[in-house]
Amino acid sequence: MEVILCSPRGFCAGVVRAIQVVEHCLERFGPPVYVKHQIVHNPYVVEDLESRGAITVETVAEIPPGSLVVFSAHGSPPEDFEQARTRNLRVIDAVCPLVTRVHNEAVKYHRQGRKVILVGHEGHQEVKGTMGQAPMSLVDESSENPAPQREQWTEWGPDTPVAVLTQTTLSVGDTAAAIDSIRERFPQAEVRNDICYATTNRQAAVTKMAALVDLALVIGAQNSSNCNRLREVAQALGTPAYLINGPEEIAPEWLEGRVKVGIASGASTPEVLVNAVIAALNPDKITLLEGVEEDVTFTMPRELR
Repeated sequence: MEVILCSPRGFCAGVVRAIQVVEHCLERFGPPVYVKHQIVHNPYVVEDLESRGAITVETVAEIPPGSLVVFSAHGSPPEDFEQARTRNLRVIDAVCPLVTRVHNEAVKYHRQGRKVILVGHEGHQEVKGTMGQAPMSLVDESSENPAPQREQWTEWGPDTPVAVLTQTTLSVGDTAAAIDSIRERFPQAEVRNDICYATTNRQAAVTKMAALVDLALVIGAQNSSNCNRLREVAQALGTPAYLINGPEEIAPEWLEGRVKVGIASGASTPEVLVNAVIAALNPDKITLLEGVEEDVTFTMPRELR
């Protein structure tokens, strides 16, 4: 068996920053450090930080008054910050700067008087945070009808000033289709494609890899948007693909008759899990696909500089 290894893969700059925020808080202030929502969508990372004293919660109300809390990389709505103030919490915001950019765009376009439309997945933590920044309507790009909210737009004429924003971890192809659908209704819409560099690069790498392999394994969590999109990209190209957290989830029948197995990992997946999967496969050969070199870094929140 030959393993074809995608590049780039694994942690993006926003994930590295978010994990470092929690680590620095534990080192500087000591446990417990509360984390609102999983700091990134990967159970290995979350459990590792929790073993060192981080406590993951889903609501601000769960955090004892006066505590230190880190808000996750996905972004939080303003009401979470307001509730934190009422509970006298010390907040360190680990939101990815690229998500913050989307938040700022939402506020800007709303102040300009534009109707804001967000393309994203309903219920995802990033979407919750973005939709809290300003009034907007949501279009789920994964839906068979990517613009099901048309009834909300009945009072908007085709010349209505509209701004379209996107979640940062979407399918590049599905998002383009959703934007085309919106433009059919609002031809003059101003569109900001906010899909981040890491998502775009990893989907391009999987596209290249899928054409070369009999099977694709995407290493990452089931609740990770960008990991799910990688699996979907490979499947859309006709390559059998599975999303797994680690080697223990590999079904032996998947490997029967497979000569070349492709491996990719999402932006919240640590390299240790990729190495564990490769070790379990025990391939005769490992081939690294050349891809885009990523050199993006983000500064730490000002409270930790």
